[in-house]
Amino acid sequence: MFFTRRSLPVPLTLVALALAACTSTPLPPDTSRAPVTPVPVPVPTPEPTPAPAKPAVMQLVPAPFSALPGWDKDDLRAAWPAFLSSCSVLAKQANWKESCSIARSVNSGDEQAIRTFFEAFMEPNQVIAPDGANEGLVTGYYEPLLRGARKKGGPYQTPLYKVPDDMITVDLASVYPELKGMRLRGKVVGKKLVPYATRADIEKADFGGKELLWVDDPVESFFLQVQGSGRVQLTDSKETVRVAYADQNGHPYKSIGKYLVEKGELTLEQASAQGIKAWIAGHPTRMQELFNVNPSYVFFKEERLPDPKIGPKGALGVPLTPSRSVAIDASQLPLGAPVFLSTTMPNSDIPLQRLVMAQDTGGAIRGAIRVDYFFGFGTEAAENAGRMKQRGNVWVLLPKQVQ
Repeated sequence: MFFTRRSLPVPLTLVALALAACTSTPLPPDTSRAPVTPVPVPVPTPEPTPAPAKPAVMQLVPAPFSALPGWDKDDLRAAWPAFLSSCSVLAKQANWKESCSIARSVNSGDEQAIRTFFEAFMEPNQVIAPDGANEGLVTGYYEPLLRGARKKGGPYQTPLYKVPDDMITVDLASVYPELKGMRLRGKVVGKKLVPYATRADIEKADFGGKELLWVDDPVESFFLQVQGSGRVQLTDSKETVRVAYADQNGHPYKSIGKYLVEKGELTLEQASAQGIKAWIAGHPTRMQELFNVNPSYVFFKEERLPDPKIGPKGALGVPLTPSRSVAIDASQLPLGAPVFLSTTMPNSDIPLQRLVMAQDTGGAIRGAIRVDYFFGFGTEAAENAGRMKQRGNVWVLLPKQVQ
C-alpha cells in the first residue's frame, strides 16, 4: 500500500488565540458565518476480483454416422478383428461389457452385419480440441527390421539395452488417483530419488551386461526407439526375433526433426524420417549431437516371433493390426476404443477415411486430436510412415449408454 503525504492544515482557533494576545479588548464572536458542515468523502467500493477462468477442455460432440466422411465406403470387415482384440480388454469395463458381448455373435464375414452392429450400439463423437479446433496432426509409424547378433563383433557395435536394474518406476496413481497412467522414473542416490540418466548420459555410461542384442546401424537403432518395437534378424543364429518396448528412462520425447527445422538445417517438408536420415548421412560427425537432442531412451525385451503376420503389442496389450491400429494420447481419448479417422495418404490428397482402433500410445503423441497411424511391417510401411504428416479429423465411437 502507498501513502500520499500532504501539508497539515492550521486550525482557525489557534489563529484567534494568537490575535487575542495582541489586544486588550476581546473581539465579539463572529456569528455571520454559518458553521461549515464537512462533506463526507465517498469511499470507493472495491471491485470484486474476477474468478479465474476455467481451463479449456476437450469436447466430445455427438454426431450421426452420416456425418463421418467415407463411413459408408469403408469395408468394416478389415477393422473387425482389431475391434474384437480391443474387446478382449474393454469387455472388463462395465460400459463396454454388453456391446463387446454382443459383438462375439456377429458374423465377421458379413460387412452389413458389422455395420449394423456399430450403428445400433455405438455413437460417434467428434473430438474438439481445447482451443476449439476440430483438426489435428496425423503421423505414421511402423515395425522396422534391423540386422543384429547376440554378441558384439564385426559390424555389430550398437547395443539395444534391457531395463537397467537400478531404475525405479513409481506409479503416481498409487498416491494421486487423478494421475492414473502417469509414472515417475529415477534411481536412488543416497536417500533421494533422482531423475534417471538422459540419452547422452546413457550413451557415455558403462551398461555392461545389460545388452539385449547388438545391431549394425546406430541410426536404425535410434529410429527403432522412436517406433517403440521392431524385429532383429540375427545373423549368428539365422532367426528373427521381436524386440518389444519394455520401459523408458522417464525423460520427455523431443523431436530431432523439429530441432533441425528450428536450426534451419531442414525445411518442414524435408523433416521426414527419410530427410533426417539423409541429413545424418551428410553430417556423420554430428550424428550423436543430434540424437542427444532427444533425452528419452527406450529399453527393450525380446519376444518370440511365431507368426510374422501378427504385429507387435501396443499399450493396450493386444497385437497391432496394420492400417487398423493407431496410437493416441490416452489422457485424452479412451485406450481401446474404435476411432473413425478422416485424413489423407502421405504427401497426397488421396482420402484415408476408415475405422481404426486406439490400441497404442507414444511419447510424441500428445493432444486430443493427435494420431499415429500404424502402417505395419516392411519396406512400404517404412516409406509411408516416414512421409506421413497430414491433417485429420477424429471421431471416437462409444457405447450408446455412455454419456
